Amino acid sequence: MELFYSEDADERKVILDEEETRHCVRVLRHKAGDGIAVIDGNGRLMQCRLLSDAGKNAVAEILSVTENWGGHDYELEMAVCPTKNADRYEWFVEKACEIGVDSIVPVIGEHSERKTMKADRLRKIMISAVKQSLKAKVPDSGECVPVREYISGAGQDALKLIAYCFEDEARPRMSIVEALEKMPAGCRQVCVLIGPEGDFSREEAEFAVQCGFVPVHLGPSRLRTETAGVAAAAAVYYRFMR
Repeated sequence: MELFYSEDADERKVILDEEETRHCVRVLRHKAGDGIAVIDGNGRLMQCRLLSDAGKNAVAEILSVTENWGGHDYELEMAVCPTKNADRYEWFVEKACEIGVDSIVPVIGEHSERKTMKADRLRKIMISAVKQSLKAKVPDSGECVPVREYISGAGQDALKLIAYCFEDEARPRMSIVEALEKMPAGCRQVCVLIGPEGDFSREEAEFAVQCGFVPVHLGPSRLRTETAGVAAAAAVYYRFMR
């Protein structure tokens, strides 16, 4: 199924930007009169008929709309520290979007080597990923946030999880699967906090626990930051898929 993306839509018509128009008209050879499917990034799938295939901006008539198309019945926020190699973080963003996530927050910890990410670049990757995975909602994202600031403001109604791997820690921790299985009845909001290559500092981890985060592990393997993010997103996906 071919999907196009547009933020420029009203109740009657949708306008594709220059890049989407190029892909629709020049690459896929759509002509006026053809049916196309367009997502708006807010959960709507619009079945349309192409009215104009000339110029920089194709215009289509909206024939029908499906709300929450390709959505899921949980809310997942992934707060993951950017990796030193930006490509690895972008890979995580792409795969998390394909699995199903509602927001991605780049958080900066004491041991973070990378302090910034390009929000516009991440959004472009997310748009491509939701089109690939047949979804209509583009996850929320934004600028980087300090870890402690994120922890202090994390939603009170969500199951809040933090994954870290202090090798000399004696305190037993449950797996993320166990934590998800023990969610209170009716709770469908989850946020997962994952640190940088150098992990969280002990002070950051302790502060998170004081603020209601539950320490979890992702199994016996030591995972890279981006792999841990994908593993956690998949665990939540499978928890609610049943």
